[in-house]
Amino acid sequence: MRKVISNSSPIIALSMIGHLSLMNELFDEVYLPAEVYREIVESESLREHGKRELQEAVEQGRFQIYQVQNEELVSKLYGKLHRGELEVIIGAKELGLEVVIIDEKSARRLADTFMLNSIGTVGLLLFAKKKGKITEIRPYLDRLLTHHFRISTGLYKQALFQAGETDESIS
Repeated sequence: MRKVISNSSPIIALSMIGHLSLMNELFDEVYLPAEVYREIVESESLREHGKRELQEAVEQGRFQIYQVQNEELVSKLYGKLHRGELEVIIGAKELGLEVVIIDEKSARRLADTFMLNSIGTVGLLLFAKKKGKITEIRPYLDRLLTHHFRISTGLYKQALFQAGETDESIS
């Protein structure tokens, strides 16, 4: 049984391209910390991506909200990362999970120190293609870019190469 916990950025990104459901297609259980839920749903931000989709996913039981128990550790580490990222990492440890879905490099580095595997939005798209859930990743990457989602040129090219959608590898 493959269980994961996600930060806000991948949820927002998949919502932007109309594929939040990929998380449920790829994993048996998807958790998100209460702080991540608040960041997306209760935010006063102009960015509306993910709010409705996430609310529906939680109401339908496709995503489980998790309240982190070790608030002391979150408070101690706060400042190194945002609270939501810390709750993803600490929540993963508390739930006994091995995989976190998180885009930010600094958060992924901290996840490594906690012996957690991390996958980001681009990695999810590659995994979805490998599992036959989508046929190509380029249109999704391009749509993310049109929504101003940050993907470096190097990562874009590397992802297309790994997906077999270009012969051009990065050196």
